Amino acid sequence: MKLGYARVSTKEQSFNLQVDALRKAGCKKVYEEIVSGVWAERPVLEELLKNVRSGDVVVIWKLDRLGRSLKHLVELVSDLMQRKVGLKSLNDPIDTTTAQGRLIFNIFASLAEFERDLIRERTQAGLSAARARGRVGGRPKGLPQKAEPIACAAETLYIEGKLSVQEIADKLGIAKSTLYSYLRHRGVKIGAYHKRPH
Repeated sequence: MKLGYARVSTKEQSFNLQVDALRKAGCKKVYEEIVSGVWAERPVLEELLKNVRSGDVVVIWKLDRLGRSLKHLVELVSDLMQRKVGLKSLNDPIDTTTAQGRLIFNIFASLAEFERDLIRERTQAGLSAARARGRVGGRPKGLPQKAEPIACAAETLYIEGKLSVQEIADKLGIAKSTLYSYLRHRGVKIGAYHKRPH
């Protein structure tokens, strides 16, 4: 059975677009939740996860409706896969009921682990360098933890050079100024970018 999960951040936002698409995709039941993407407590999602059975498929509008972060998303989907429950995102290339979808998800999981290791290494190196200069501190200002996976994706797409700056910004759902800010934060040389020919 297909079960849908729709989430909006505030009461002012509408479920209609998500729910209509989930119904069209064949969902027998759609769970609707109003909660900000950063909050850990999601009672409706918890209820859905309790009710799914082996062979079911959880369908979502986009990945950002489900997970608080790449790490949280990977943990959720790994749990579903262990229980033989599929996950399908209508607007992302994720469908764990297919071999290709599982492969893409495994790449996501590897990227999440790789990114965590890199952040840990950079943090340790930064703290060591700061101590050597006589400063003690933690996270630098400018980039919240939840933005790190987006910054990583921005760097990858930018260096790949297949999309224009605007296309990358649109794909990641951020402003061009934010994209440049993320790239600078990750030490990417902006001038080296060559826009693909159209």
